[in-house]
Amino acid sequence: MNVVNNPLSSRQPLAAALTADFARVGHLYESDAADQASWSARAAWLDETEKSRLDRKSLVQILRNYNNRYNSYPQVADSLNRLEQTGTVAIVGGQQSGLFTGPLLVIYKAATIILAAKKAEAELGRPVVPVFWIAGEDHDWDEVNHTYVLSRDLKVTRIRLHREDDLRTPVGCTKVEEEEWNRVIQELDELLPDTEFKPQLINQLQSSSGGTLTASFATLIGNLFGRFGLILLDSSDPELRRLEKPVFEELVKRNDELTACYMEAAREVRQLGLETQADVAEDGANLFYIHEGERLLLFKHEDRYADRKGRVSFSKDELIQLAAKCPERFSNNVLTRPLMQEALLPVLGFVLGDGEIAYWGLLKKAFGVLGFKMPILLPRMSFTVVEGTLQKYMDKFGLSFEDVEERYQERREAWLAEQDSLHLDTRFDEVKAAFGSMYEPLVEQLGTIQNGLLKLGTSNKEKIYDQIEYLRDKAKDALAKSNEASLRHWDRIYLSLQPHGKLQERVYNVFYYLNRYGQDDWIDQIMSIPYETNGGHRLILL
Repeated sequence: MNVVNNPLSSRQPLAAALTADFARVGHLYESDAADQASWSARAAWLDETEKSRLDRKSLVQILRNYNNRYNSYPQVADSLNRLEQTGTVAIVGGQQSGLFTGPLLVIYKAATIILAAKKAEAELGRPVVPVFWIAGEDHDWDEVNHTYVLSRDLKVTRIRLHREDDLRTPVGCTKVEEEEWNRVIQELDELLPDTEFKPQLINQLQSSSGGTLTASFATLIGNLFGRFGLILLDSSDPELRRLEKPVFEELVKRNDELTACYMEAAREVRQLGLETQADVAEDGANLFYIHEGERLLLFKHEDRYADRKGRVSFSKDELIQLAAKCPERFSNNVLTRPLMQEALLPVLGFVLGDGEIAYWGLLKKAFGVLGFKMPILLPRMSFTVVEGTLQKYMDKFGLSFEDVEERYQERREAWLAEQDSLHLDTRFDEVKAAFGSMYEPLVEQLGTIQNGLLKLGTSNKEKIYDQIEYLRDKAKDALAKSNEASLRHWDRIYLSLQPHGKLQERVYNVFYYLNRYGQDDWIDQIMSIPYETNGGHRLILL
């Protein structure tokens, strides 16, 4: 394996500025990850504010219970023992629970969390543990119920997990029938080529199914990264909700102040000429309420908190009392989840993708409202895997990754034109021009005999043009067919590296690579790549 830097042609502007031009956006964030002093200062602040967070031992016991169910590895138990000790800090990152772990970027985020924790521990000389925050409270089923695999016949194939209803139920509370699990696993089995690793992987998937998508996700992430000590936390865990009770009360009490902070930060982002990456509503409560199993976003109107359809409505005092009595009915949105995380964990650094970094630009002042500070933001590792066969094809056609990303169709058409020894377009254009120069004067002369002949001649000319174009298309089809094998190589390059015109890591699932190279070997290769805080994109050449 060889890893080379390969900057992307474009990145989310705020994320790019965070790593390359911190002075421009530093007022939106707390610390520069590239500044070593930031790490020591953050760790010292966490020590000073230990008592401002929720009880560490209670949290660790909840995490023990959860990880014993889905992620029971000695290395995880060791991480939890360390986290229980005052002075231990954490590198945290999170993601929604996707089918079969979702897109590759989830795997890279988990690897980043572990590698960044290892690096921070070595540099600070103090215990740092990795924590993966599973956003099981999210309700957007259509966003997480599928994954993509490149089939043997070069089709980007979606595998989709169905459920019986379309309610806005948190994914972590949505039961999936066993028959449906069996169907999607069988579909993946048929799409993956047979290898020595495949039977074990399919058995692993079958063992992880049978419950919720979040439970399956936790089991699979544990299978991949538990041996590295990665702690899993599910935001929809009822035990966790009970511990979070005082934070939900505070979020309701300080709602107006928090909203004002979000609105002000949104204005500052727009003043930079940039778009906000999260919805900021002036009447937003930035909390969800679980009503009859559905997750309803609350808004504030005339001192009442209600959802848009008016299914629930509370006064501020009623909402505070409910948060104290029934915290399991509450859920964070994208703007309050980071605050809850800060109240739970001693977060040294938080691992994010570019889009997440952008919406965190709205949060600095909100952290201050609750007496917190924003943690150090760490861009997750970003990769495109280029297998050996693809490298050979790209060398054959003289293609770089930038060519594939920015000008693939142009390069493909130019290559095909080079195979055209007859210069078909030129020849057909010449034939059309020659025919027109001879035929059009004749039609004009025929019109002097009878007006109807001019119309008939013009119509006849267009039909002949159509036939010439038909023959041109057939000739080009024949040319493409004579180069069919090479064009399939072109298609494989593009579909492997830029499926749906997106980065590979945003579309494809990891099980293709685990099936081809072996689970432990492939993950070990990813884990051998040094973590860098610059957020750059790299090519993994296999």
